[in-house]
Amino acid sequence: MIDGAPALPAGLTERIRPGAFAHERIIEVNPAFEELLPHRGLRRGTTVGIEGGAGLSLALAVAARATNEGSWLAVVGIPGLGVAAAAELGVALERVFLVAPPPARHWAEVVATAVDGADIVVVAPPAQIKAADIRRVQARVQARGAVLVVVGAASAWGPELRLVATPLGWEGVGAGHGRLTARRVLIELDGRRAGRPTRREYWLPGRTGGVEEVGPPTITLQPRVAG
Repeated sequence: MIDGAPALPAGLTERIRPGAFAHERIIEVNPAFEELLPHRGLRRGTTVGIEGGAGLSLALAVAARATNEGSWLAVVGIPGLGVAAAAELGVALERVFLVAPPPARHWAEVVATAVDGADIVVVAPPAQIKAADIRRVQARVQARGAVLVVVGAASAWGPELRLVATPLGWEGVGAGHGRLTARRVLIELDGRRAGRPTRREYWLPGRTGGVEEVGPPTITLQPRVAG
């Protein structure tokens, strides 16, 4: 343990052991994402890269179901995380622990410590990160059966899945007034474990919070007037 490393929530250390989740290799996600992701969820021991203007929202939305089903989520190095926004996306806040940005020289060790106590770890790596540190963190993720979600430029991590979340616009403001109620986002999936590239649109957040896939447009037929 080093100065500045996160202290794990009470009770977590008792459940940490290598291979603890070997019998359950897929972490379930919101049903709206099941058709998007291979295996209909997140495969344990892997790295997922998430980029784009709505990247952090997508990372939280992907992790939300797991936190409601007993899994822990760690967020490392993202001080601007909005707790209220996370709750709106469905994250169970009592299953989240936040870690302030660690010094660059200790970044890999701090993240590895977080991996020991969480099923999903969302990180924003420093601009310059050593290849040795990447290998060290990914080795810990694989050994513990966690999922590492890298928000931002993730090419150096060679993620199994890469998601790009591009905001398309907000709904709810008209004629210069109103309340923003839902954001339309295009999500593109590729990566070496993704199969063929996929594109889908979502409301993130949706009109009532959480996430909703954008369905086909509704067509209203006007009654024909005899003339």
